[in-house]
Amino acid sequence: MTTDTLTLALDQGTHSSRAAVFDGQGNPVARTRHPVALHRHSRTQVEQSPEEILATLHAAMNDLFEKPGVDPARITAAGLATQRSSVLAWDRITGAALSPVLSWQDTRTAGQLATLASHDTDIRQRTGLRLSPHYGAGKMRWLLDNNVNVAEACRQNKLVIGPLASYLLHHLLAGHGNQVDHANASRTLLWNLQTGDWDDTLLALFAIPREVMPACRPITTAYGYTRNGNVPVTAVNGDQTAALYAQGRPEAHVIRVNMGTGAFVLLPTGTQCQRHASMLSGLSCSNSEGGEYYLEGTINGAGAAVHWLEKRFELSGWQEQLPAWLDTITAPPVFLNTIGGLGAPWWRPGPEPVFLADTETVTPAPAEALVAVIESIVFLVQANLELLCTLDPKIQRIRISGGLAQADGLCRKLADLSGLAVERGADVEATARGIAWLAADQPEDWLPADESRKFLPRDDSALRKRYARFLEALAAS
Repeated sequence: MTTDTLTLALDQGTHSSRAAVFDGQGNPVARTRHPVALHRHSRTQVEQSPEEILATLHAAMNDLFEKPGVDPARITAAGLATQRSSVLAWDRITGAALSPVLSWQDTRTAGQLATLASHDTDIRQRTGLRLSPHYGAGKMRWLLDNNVNVAEACRQNKLVIGPLASYLLHHLLAGHGNQVDHANASRTLLWNLQTGDWDDTLLALFAIPREVMPACRPITTAYGYTRNGNVPVTAVNGDQTAALYAQGRPEAHVIRVNMGTGAFVLLPTGTQCQRHASMLSGLSCSNSEGGEYYLEGTINGAGAAVHWLEKRFELSGWQEQLPAWLDTITAPPVFLNTIGGLGAPWWRPGPEPVFLADTETVTPAPAEALVAVIESIVFLVQANLELLCTLDPKIQRIRISGGLAQADGLCRKLADLSGLAVERGADVEATARGIAWLAADQPEDWLPADESRKFLPRDDSALRKRYARFLEALAAS
């Protein structure tokens, strides 16, 4: 790739649609962002508008083409990264959405999936995932059973149902088609990690017809050309797995922590698919010749926990005050962070979220509450780090990215608690750079993103004691 060429990155996340352009050495040229609404109808029902998501993605892309230094004629490749585990249904002919997007945070099918508990071991062996309402299969079955438009389209052989990435590709690409990448397909509980395709046994278990599913494609392959700009789309991935490639090929023995609405702790395992009962196994990159794998600890309550706190305390303007609060509030309460349910390594709903001082429930001041929420995110990450370090004792560093990673105090607490160095790049939006690197055919000559901070561990016995109380309270619940 020459320095004259550009690569387009489209990053569709829970709260925003982003677009970015990178030059031939991996430097960001321009970025745009459009917010997206999230509709929490109840603790278990979380939805988004597919039309709004698509419109904001188009708007971000169009705005980007108007930016100085962005010549659409120089864009030689594009990549798309999307929030994983969010699904919807649409008309295979018109592309019209037939349902809302059921967010990855949506857990309305928990009761229904509990009846399939005896299949959990087989599901884990086939998919690398736990049987969980966060993933796509239960949501798809719910739409077939409860949405009249979806059921009617199925009867008329006009239905497509699947990951959000597939719906977006249908509308972004000329010539339509219904296809989905391995990474997003893998978050449905319907995709087989060994065969790289939909699993007939699991489709039968969830009673989902194979003919309504999009075709599975490798993460890096020729998907087609965009309607706008006629740019070849050469990579599609999940947001967290794309972030693994923000610095190029992932380094061995380095854990990646990406913090958005959820937090995700990923350990690359190369071409070997490793398994652990409390961790997820998945595919981060694939082509026609093979793939690269990872182990993952999923944390539901990262940015989602902060949004929960904002509503509960009617908190605003906290971003400017957070650095000082993290430095000066040295004895916050312990927050039992079960927002969205406990992910790895517990995999259970957990108790109601509460603040604890010693063993008593308290209602802290907003500043103390926010510091407690930030610490709880660090605690959840630490629980996963401890497990991953037993699987790979050579781990020495953490690379952190995502919106919450901009808080120095959070990074410092993570270093102090883990005893590992925490590195944060100058560009915390790792997903866009990672999907651009994959789309640009994984160039070896991209310059490493600048490092802005490195946090070395210090002794903080009070933080470790709060972490111990956090674990004890979860165990007691």
